[in-house]
Amino acid sequence: MGRVIGFELNSQDPEKAANFYSKVFAWEIAEPRWDYWAVTTGASEQNGINGGIGKGPSDYPHGVRVQIEVDSIDDAIAKAMEEGAIIVREKMEFDEFYLAYLVDPTGLGFGLIQNKKNE
Repeated sequence: MGRVIGFELNSQDPEKAANFYSKVFAWEIAEPRWDYWAVTTGASEQNGINGGIGKGPSDYPHGVRVQIEVDSIDDAIAKAMEEGAIIVREKMEFDEFYLAYLVDPTGLGFGLIQNKKNE
């Protein structure tokens, strides 16, 4: 099963975006890592999800994508492609997770994340 675990705001000026959301909504913005600012949107006992703000890549310079956690990123990519999705960024490896970006058959972008603890 896939569950939305976060969001990603893509901007060509992520520092300015982080400053905006911090001031307007009092979001806690972490120091950047990999040109990505992790965002905490509220207390853990409140409803909601956290996410991040990053410099949008050439394949997705502006916009919002949800991040969906899956047990197997390879299986999820295969199933998505069978149903008409397109890969825009192949599976990437980070310290604690794998990440890939796809576009569904209607043009909506999303990220897939597999926690390495699930290997």
